[in-house]
Amino acid sequence: MILNNKGISDRSEWEKKGYLLPEFDRAEMIKNTKEDPVWIHFGAGNIFRAFQANVCQKLLNDGVMKSGLVVCEGYDYEIIEKMYRPHDDLGILATLKSDGTIEKTVVASVGESLTLDPESKEEIERLREIFRSDSLQMASFTITEKGYALASASGEILPFVADDFEAGPEKATGYMGKVTSLLYERFKAGRKPLAMVSMDNCSHNGDKLLAAVNAFAAQWSERGLCDKAFVEYVNDKTKVSFPWTMIDKITPRPDKKVEEVLEKDGMEGLSAIVTSKNTYVAPFVNAEECQYLVIEDMFPNGRPELEKAGIIFTHRETVDKVEKMKVCTCLNPLHTCLAVYGCLLGFTGISDEMKDETLNRMVNLIGYKEGLPVVVDPGVLDPGEFLDDVLTKRIPNPFMPDTPQRIATDTSQKLAIRFGETIKAYAKSSDLKVSDLKLIPLVFAGWLRYLMAVDDDGKIFELSPDPLLPEIRGYVKDIRLGQPEGAVDKIAPVLENSKIWGVDLKQVGLYDTVAGLFTELIAGPGAVRKTLNKYVG
Repeated sequence: MILNNKGISDRSEWEKKGYLLPEFDRAEMIKNTKEDPVWIHFGAGNIFRAFQANVCQKLLNDGVMKSGLVVCEGYDYEIIEKMYRPHDDLGILATLKSDGTIEKTVVASVGESLTLDPESKEEIERLREIFRSDSLQMASFTITEKGYALASASGEILPFVADDFEAGPEKATGYMGKVTSLLYERFKAGRKPLAMVSMDNCSHNGDKLLAAVNAFAAQWSERGLCDKAFVEYVNDKTKVSFPWTMIDKITPRPDKKVEEVLEKDGMEGLSAIVTSKNTYVAPFVNAEECQYLVIEDMFPNGRPELEKAGIIFTHRETVDKVEKMKVCTCLNPLHTCLAVYGCLLGFTGISDEMKDETLNRMVNLIGYKEGLPVVVDPGVLDPGEFLDDVLTKRIPNPFMPDTPQRIATDTSQKLAIRFGETIKAYAKSSDLKVSDLKLIPLVFAGWLRYLMAVDDDGKIFELSPDPLLPEIRGYVKDIRLGQPEGAVDKIAPVLENSKIWGVDLKQVGLYDTVAGLFTELIAGPGAVRKTLNKYVG
């Protein structure tokens, strides 16, 4: 069994092994996609292959859509060259269900794959042609939040961005510069309408995309490198929209165990590759069963009927509520809690942590007892049901190869939104008191203990990447287990950094609580487990 057009032509062999195959005429779909493209997606990674491409496949199967997806990779061209094209743009989606079964789908909805490589004149011209097309309704993105960044953490314009400002739309080489140049093609073709839809997992993602595109339009206009009316076009919502979205689906890197399952079926050529840009890709992607995509319904040129594949369309305010529900209460805070304490207690799998009675109880209490009382119900998704799925199906799923070490990445950038918003809600409430919060402060103290890079047995471990590590590690480097004297004074600058916590810990009355818990956590080897047992029960 080989993953390409010829290989899947023998449907009986694949179906006998339990694979779901496309139920549409793929040749006709490719023809329609090239003649009348409707949806182009930037970012050819795992989340696209597991989510957007499979959504499109369902709509093609049901006859709702006639053309498929154009996928374009603008950062790591090897993904297209070494993974998509050798397999005729096909992929295997292994959906890992919490009951232990694996649903195997041959995803065939990509009608055309391209690279945003300025050195490839043929592909760039094809992209320009697509953006000039009357039929194009949506350009969507999963390029990570970093993909929209034009400046460094210190606020300085990145060198390649500055170069693109000077070069203009014809010679842009950075991601956002190249994307904006394509939108300029659409402008020149008659100011045709289009929805630019960020589907990246970051708050108010549409605004981030708009800010980047608008910056290029403004800079080029000021320099006389584009029509001055292009800025008006970008900011005219009746012409170009930048909807907010909330996306949620866990898609870890391809797992060796899943590869072995597929190989037992007789699949050949499944080996993953690591590109020169350190991207890990394989002919298959593994993902959880649950998925959510909520989109602000703002599409000036119409849109595909994605709601028929489970996508929720709503108002901007509702998207914001769903985002806060997920990020501030029902998923992300629980992940951060398990990441911090998982590293300290030597766990290497998130699902394994849920077998630990104390950790399981801790995230349940953070979710149901401390978080849920201040959640604003968005109306389109029930917070209680969402939380139920997270705690009973998603995080405990033993077939999801996710690790606390991965989730612990960039924790200093996550605490403020994942926990700070809940604390603020308690502070504003007339019925609740900040002093009622017992476990969120324990997560804060746990992260400070984590920064020591010594686990509960006293063994050194490697901290996950975090932009504040060089600064913050200096405050804990001289703290030793079993020597709590003076420890709080050493970490005081961190405790007083409201940007990290999202609140002023002294002002809300949690400073002494977090400091006291930290002191207990460093009492000696075994103190982490002892403290958890004391406060979680």
